[in-house]
Amino acid sequence: DGGISNTKVGNVLNRQFNQPQANTHWVTDITYIRNHQCWSYLAAVLDLGAKEIVGWALSKTPDAQLATLALKNAINRKRPMTSNLLVHSDQGTQYTSNMFDVYCDQLKITRSMSRRGNCWDNAVMERFFRNLKTERLNTLSFINHEAVIAEVESYIYFYNYKRLNSAIGYTTPNKKYNELKKQPKNVSGKT
Repeated sequence: DGGISNTKVGNVLNRQFNQPQANTHWVTDITYIRNHQCWSYLAAVLDLGAKEIVGWALSKTPDAQLATLALKNAINRKRPMTSNLLVHSDQGTQYTSNMFDVYCDQLKITRSMSRRGNCWDNAVMERFFRNLKTERLNTLSFINHEAVIAEVESYIYFYNYKRLNSAIGYTTPNKKYNELKKQPKNVSGKT
């Protein structure tokens, strides 16, 4: 089970991957995708209530700006009450950076981090990346970064609007998100 917690940010999520509401618990991570010219890096943000990819960003550099842009994209797309939002990540330098910390602090977002070296603490995000690669990317060859962007965005659309997800009752993440948004809200939101 192993791994130690970041001294600044604890593992608040503690593998509570099934959440009853949308826009209260998000997980995020970065993965890499090879193309013929360089590596492309995808930062994605997933809502644990709906299992929907709510934000993402792609770059040729896996830096704090990429992680922050993905979170900004999610905030702009879904407009959650950020003071009731928990964002969970691993302890990568992108997520321990001053840039990411300041952005989360400004919006009063509660932070949570996996224990060091423990991928199971962010298993839902890891599973999305596995699905992306095995269902779409591993069989393709990309000429450049722009080709990666087009294919990733196409897959995210498929994943959110077409792909049935067993973890949410064999419906699509977008349909589940819309169902959850119609439910009365619990004021506390956080774990």
